[in-house]
Amino acid sequence: MKPLLPRLLTGILAATLTLPLSAFAELPLVPDRTDWSAPAAAWWSHVQYLADDRLEGRRAGTPGYDKAVAYVEDQFRQAGLKPAGLNGYQQPVSLTPYQLNTEKSSAHIHRSTGQVQFVVGKQLAIAPDSRTDVTAPLVFIGYGLRIPRKHIDDYAGVDLSGKIAVFFNAPPERLQGPQRAYARGTDQRWKALRGTGAIGMLALALPRYIPGQETMTPEQIAKAQPQSAGGPRVTFADSRVSSLPGLQFSGSLTNADAGEKMFAGTGHTYADLLALAKAGKPLPFFPIPGTFTAHTDIERSAPVSASNVIGLLPGSDSKLKNEYVVVSAHLDHLGIGREINGDNLYNGAMDNASGIASLIECAKLLASQSHPKRSVLFIALTGEELGELGSEYFAKRPTVPEAQIVADLNMDMYLPLFPLRFLEVQGLGESTLGNDARAICQFNDVEVQFDKQPDENRFVRSDQVNFVKQGIPALAFKFGWTPDSPEEKTFNDWVKTRYHKPSDDLNQPVDKVAAAQFTLILAQLTTRVANEIPRPTWYPESSFNNLAAAR
Repeated sequence: MKPLLPRLLTGILAATLTLPLSAFAELPLVPDRTDWSAPAAAWWSHVQYLADDRLEGRRAGTPGYDKAVAYVEDQFRQAGLKPAGLNGYQQPVSLTPYQLNTEKSSAHIHRSTGQVQFVVGKQLAIAPDSRTDVTAPLVFIGYGLRIPRKHIDDYAGVDLSGKIAVFFNAPPERLQGPQRAYARGTDQRWKALRGTGAIGMLALALPRYIPGQETMTPEQIAKAQPQSAGGPRVTFADSRVSSLPGLQFSGSLTNADAGEKMFAGTGHTYADLLALAKAGKPLPFFPIPGTFTAHTDIERSAPVSASNVIGLLPGSDSKLKNEYVVVSAHLDHLGIGREINGDNLYNGAMDNASGIASLIECAKLLASQSHPKRSVLFIALTGEELGELGSEYFAKRPTVPEAQIVADLNMDMYLPLFPLRFLEVQGLGESTLGNDARAICQFNDVEVQFDKQPDENRFVRSDQVNFVKQGIPALAFKFGWTPDSPEEKTFNDWVKTRYHKPSDDLNQPVDKVAAAQFTLILAQLTTRVANEIPRPTWYPESSFNNLAAAR
């Protein structure tokens, strides 16, 4: 194997890992005459293997994903990491593919004027958590949120006992920050609704805006909507892992015609309510006439296994080695699906072979030095593209004591498309990990940025969210840019033309040197967090501070 880093770079890393923080000020990220070609090539070699056509897109539960698991296992072994799964390095996650049989499923509202039918699969989507048969009244509760810290309570004064709550899955205008997405997650919403005595929930989704749709026909708009790469949906084979206990019905209305039928006779129109929801304006609360009945037929296939891959770098301190810093990235991608420009293989080079490559190289980097005080868990997670399933499984059934996990540093599509001058740190203002990231980046002459596109809610849209739900402070990363810069255009063009598309392959421009530099920063940050005596903590003003109290 080629040397991981040139001798000069290794010396610089050793200095950054052992000197007191004040000694970092004169150590820039790219010292004069440092050759980054070797670490860049090492990083790229992992991307080349994982995003190769032979792995067929690494969809969890497929032979291609199994090849990726074997590769990461071998790399962890070479790095000297100890196995930390249940079966060696692997933590198997059993997943059941399922499909809604739309012909055998049905839904309607019975009113004094007759039955209002909804076409399952076209007007109404039903989640697999739903019971076979459900009959209940419906109540519209606006945005359907209860967030005491934000003084939001859409349940106040509403009787939801034994009823199905209907709401727009949108954030009110006054709800800002990560809670715009976090509180609207299915599990968080149900956790709040269950306490009211509700038995189910029915969401109204805002139509996705397509640029230029003002001049499109409805057929053109439908065709332009993002498509899934393909393959059946999956859920945990073990229903005990479910985060939705007691839920009897979960579904969503998928078009305007269904919405208008739903609100007929209420004194409100779907169009009027949708306009308010799009603007984040206050919404009324009211009962929906009639009784809703749904019959759900879910066809389940034989379970498949898709493993998390977990390697342990033992800590050097006799006491702190029993605490763990997690460094994570998801290993899976979308597999084979809808053909775009003659290509139906979704390689996932940046999403997220790039993150796994940095995970591997960070592990090798830290293993080659004196180990930090705390232990470090390196985890290649499964099922992120299927709903962050691998991280949810690990967070609920960790292979080390959950109370001893102090932080998660997660990588998902951090996009090394241009030189590393700015680093967007998601979760920067939520916990003391933000100050750790600031310090390390400052020492390397990289400017830290908050999330510049907060409406995308990236901090709670990837695997770190499942650690956050357990009260564990976390960070995630993206290469940063400044407004109206060439880098901004590159970033946005990539999201538009390559995100979840077959063109996210090995034939795209990538700044391999910048990726290697990011990996070094990740190693430094991991070591700083693992060496600090106090554990990372949420800031008192963070929306997630209350989760820490439950640990």
